Amino acid sequence: MAHSRKVQLTLALLKPDIMLHPVRVKTVKDIIIDTGFNVVQSRVLCWTRKEAEKFYAEHEGRFFYNRLVGFMSSGPMTAMILSRQDAISRWRELMGPTHSYRARDIAPISIRALYGISDTRNVTHGSDSDESAMNEIKFFFPDFDFKSYLQQWNK
Repeated sequence: MAHSRKVQLTLALLKPDIMLHPVRVKTVKDIIIDTGFNVVQSRVLCWTRKEAEKFYAEHEGRFFYNRLVGFMSSGPMTAMILSRQDAISRWRELMGPTHSYRARDIAPISIRALYGISDTRNVTHGSDSDESAMNEIKFFFPDFDFKSYLQQWNK
């Protein structure tokens, strides 16, 4: 009997660097759909520095923290809830390595390889575990009903 994998949710962010290029945003959204993801919810927003600091609090004190929160509060971004089987690992694979220059070497057709320019201006963010996906999705979509959504797909 075949083992059926359950649908999983992940948060995907399109960062301010790519939002400056509407054609690239459309291309990335097309890639997301073409690779089997469902966009459950999506919204465009602008963060204040305080919101960026809260979201990235776990990185406070690290060398890149101020650069990251400054960048993430510099312009609009798109937050999306994505779903599919193995959504977290598949989205992370599709994004590619954090450092865009490394992505060009080891994952040349990844989103970060194609559109990123640095470790901070790397176009995308994605959750790294079920727990972080739940927390990150709640941050952007506080009224989202995880239980109902997952029950609908994982019967």
